[in-house]
Amino acid sequence: MTSPGPLLPPYSVIVGVLLRLAVYLVTVLYRDDSKVKKRDAPALCDLRLCKDGPIRNGHIGQRPPPINPERLKDFVEEDYLNGDVKTWEMKIVSRNEELLGDALSLVPQSSSRISLSSHNKLIRFEDISAAAFKIQSGVQKTPCMYSRLSKLYGVDIYLKKEFLQYTGSVKERGVLYLLTSLPQDQQRKGVIVASDGNFSMAVAYHASELRIPVFVIMSTSTSPARVKTCREYGAMVISYGTTAKDSQMHARRLAQENGYLYLEEEDSAVYLSGLGTMGLEMYEQVPKLDAVIFPAGGHCGLLAGSAAALKHLNPRISVIGVESESFPVLQQSLKAGHPAEDQACNNHHFYGDVSGLCFGSNSLQLTGKLVDKVVAVSEEDVLISMLRLLEYERATVDAEGAIGLAALVAGKLPELKGKRVAIAICSGNVDLHLLQRCIARALTLESRVCRFSLVISDSPADVSKLLEVLAREEARVLDIRQERTFVTSELFTVEVTCTVETRDKIHTAQLRNALLERYPTAAWTER
Repeated sequence: MTSPGPLLPPYSVIVGVLLRLAVYLVTVLYRDDSKVKKRDAPALCDLRLCKDGPIRNGHIGQRPPPINPERLKDFVEEDYLNGDVKTWEMKIVSRNEELLGDALSLVPQSSSRISLSSHNKLIRFEDISAAAFKIQSGVQKTPCMYSRLSKLYGVDIYLKKEFLQYTGSVKERGVLYLLTSLPQDQQRKGVIVASDGNFSMAVAYHASELRIPVFVIMSTSTSPARVKTCREYGAMVISYGTTAKDSQMHARRLAQENGYLYLEEEDSAVYLSGLGTMGLEMYEQVPKLDAVIFPAGGHCGLLAGSAAALKHLNPRISVIGVESESFPVLQQSLKAGHPAEDQACNNHHFYGDVSGLCFGSNSLQLTGKLVDKVVAVSEEDVLISMLRLLEYERATVDAEGAIGLAALVAGKLPELKGKRVAIAICSGNVDLHLLQRCIARALTLESRVCRFSLVISDSPADVSKLLEVLAREEARVLDIRQERTFVTSELFTVEVTCTVETRDKIHTAQLRNALLERYPTAAWTER
């Protein structure tokens, strides 16, 4: 009688079934994980969580100080604010021409939140908050302080001192966010810029700090001090051409031949979001703001970006832009509905970036939608504003930094009397020789430096009597000259020309009356 066969299947059959089951489970889990990644990750981006801090050029940095949660109002979920603050690194994998596209959110978002498409370039408050979070360890949080000028103009003035940034300009905010948004392969190749303004200096400094090769093309007419500064920041500076257009063409050619990314100041969402972070800081630093004044002109990115942040936080805050009445580019562009292209400035060395052409429709659209008022001021108002800031705030600024205060100096904003107003002092890069000329002209405009000529006898006694009159009237003699040859008076007479300094216009009028009383033929040089 034969024994029955085994009741269990062979061992090889069991192993085969288990392997098939394992393969099936792995396939299901892989599909679910792919769906979650596609749902949570932004388009064209590779987000990596870094526990120790943001990754820059392949290195892990230290954790930046925690950001004020008020900046992220209406931005992310409550569980993000209640938990530990984490940083996300964005790696863009799109083409080079798309590198300056819209800013994508740098923090985790819910699946229901729709990200910006590549065609919608208008920035949102989320983009500005993300920029503030990412650049907070790379730029200064400059003070916004109550000013002594408040009593002079009857307005509670708070000055946002952006000229205290390392390169002396607010452009650092947009440039740093722009550079950190580049993919690592482009960072290794390098960037190139053709400019002699604040934008090029910000690119030179922050690109060097991020270990990105940076080349700056400047025209031969650029001041030697500015060339030296860019080189000290770490950039390779090349002087080429006699005009800015020649430098730009040369920079584009070098970029095409060597694979550099050509950077220029434009109104991309990334750059505008970085500039808009200043509006966030002003809102945090000055409670109960009534109005904020920004420089405008063709390069109105700071005005547009900051207006987007301020109007989101408090729509009742009045946002005002100030430009030069010699070339009201922004006012003409807003009136026409498109960027003005035929407005030229013949005083670029004085006005700097404010004198540029309107560089894009995004800034113009944001300005027309969010900015309440744009006013124009004269060159004389800007010069006096520079003098006021130097005397009252010990702040050495250029025309771009002083043009906001010039609106109050000129009396263009009477509705702000008694209000709480913040003014952006956004640039302090002025050449020494230009500063000397500006201050001398401002003193003359205020009649605090005046010049007069008179004819007296060619004897030491008469010259001594003239000096006694000036001393009695408490006028400070800056310069005195005697002309004996090229005169039409008598032979033994001399024409004396004096340059004196007074306290104010009233003091000047008193001195003039005293001189005319003793010397009726005295002639005053009108400004």
